[in-house]
Amino acid sequence: MAERREEPSIHTDRPGTHESSPTVREIIGLDAVVAGHPQLLAGESGLDARVRWVHVSDSAGVARLLDGGELLLSTGSGWPEQPDELRAFVDGLVTAGLACLVVELGTHYRYMPAVLIDAARAGGLPLVALHREVKFVTITEAVHRRIIAEQTAALRARDDVRARFTALALRGSPADFIVHQLAQTLGAAVVLENLAHEVVVADVAPSVEEEVLTRWEVRSRIAHRDGAASAEDWLIVPVEARGIRWGYLVALPGPPHPAGRAGVLEQGAIALALGRLTDTDGDEWALIGRRRLLDELLAGRWSTAGGATARVEAAGMPVDSAQLYGLVASGVDVRPETADVAAAELGGRALTAGGPNTAILLSLPARVPFDDATARRFASALTPVADRLVLSIGAAGVGLEAGLRSVQEAADLARAVRPVAARGPHIRRVDERPLARLVSALRDDHRVLQHGERMLAPLIEYDMTRHGDLLDVLGAMLSHPGNRTAAASASHLSRSVFYQRIALIQELLDADLDDGEVQAALHLALLVRRSSAR
Repeated sequence: MAERREEPSIHTDRPGTHESSPTVREIIGLDAVVAGHPQLLAGESGLDARVRWVHVSDSAGVARLLDGGELLLSTGSGWPEQPDELRAFVDGLVTAGLACLVVELGTHYRYMPAVLIDAARAGGLPLVALHREVKFVTITEAVHRRIIAEQTAALRARDDVRARFTALALRGSPADFIVHQLAQTLGAAVVLENLAHEVVVADVAPSVEEEVLTRWEVRSRIAHRDGAASAEDWLIVPVEARGIRWGYLVALPGPPHPAGRAGVLEQGAIALALGRLTDTDGDEWALIGRRRLLDELLAGRWSTAGGATARVEAAGMPVDSAQLYGLVASGVDVRPETADVAAAELGGRALTAGGPNTAILLSLPARVPFDDATARRFASALTPVADRLVLSIGAAGVGLEAGLRSVQEAADLARAVRPVAARGPHIRRVDERPLARLVSALRDDHRVLQHGERMLAPLIEYDMTRHGDLLDVLGAMLSHPGNRTAAASASHLSRSVFYQRIALIQELLDADLDDGEVQAALHLALLVRRSSAR
């Protein structure tokens, strides 16, 4: 076989290493290499290294011609003979970043020198011996064909990803949808966090939600500080434009992508940054983080209590070390950021949900009592028109599940209790209304629902067919037992008209409305109906 040498002046231009480039393991499995009966002698840990080009040389000075990531084919005919020099030669290859050394036996070496194997093993360099003669050009063509084909596929994938996320940005797609598309594209969990390392959106499989999001802020700060050295092995890309940085996209470990995982994440970051630049209605991220999270929790879109707790705490709201209160603000509009400010004045945090009545999950340190004075201070901070505000408060809870029950209790109370005409803010607690709390606990019991339907069906049908107000009149009467004047005033009716309505109700129900047991049964039925009107 002719001796294979390379002139020192020759330095091949090579494409950059990419995560879609073939690995050493894949190249060893190519037919062109298998034909040489390859045997791995060292460097098994480096088999997943990416190969960006193939270099053929027998020169002892080949290390200076390498840029890193190459696979070197050689017969070793020009290598040094002395063991120390041979070891230094291999060390030079390792320092140059060689991905794999493939040596054909038979021309120069009948067997691989032990010092060569030891040096490769010490440097973690995959060392492969070919026991049969092969054409190096055949191997080179096969590998380069593979590399070029994959680079072509990578270019097409990058174009596809760029077009997809550009379209999302031009359509004004919300941040949570962009994050979802990133997670689908990468096949991995993706998290959008703000500059305080609080989770804004997390597209994470429910089965690993608790594992991924527990102690998120601490782990995120460590990952940012340590960079690639972090044990988390996260891919982090900033979301920024025009010198403004809003947060970071974090992709957890996942499979390679032909467009490059970093490239995909960068396209998502660009789409998010464009969304922030064009956000004229306020802080979209805050809306998503504070409102949609609570909406999803109240709708039961969580698999385990631990995972849901991790989500809430990753969003910056303490759960396990706090007292949780469910609140509903009625009578005025409350913005999520206003609820945050009001909670911060008490040393707490808040999550806010959407809807005509604003549901709030309030987290307070255990040492802060949420008495009526504190509740009024909180209510006054929620809105400049607090005199029209009615704040319904559920029972204090420990743990997220208890907190969500408290929100539901507050929502039931807000529906069950009629507003009052006096100036507010008005504070109502479910603890002070035992019947409303009982109905909240039994809201889905079919027997309770049957009771409400049986008691009120004649009034419901009358109001529906005649656009009447009998249910409202009955509610006013039951809210002011023994004081028909106050009940008439609450109904915005004259006393004579009010008495006519009461007489009609009594006739339709065929019941004595002055009987205490009848009143209790009707009050329960009304609470059930209002509680069920979700």
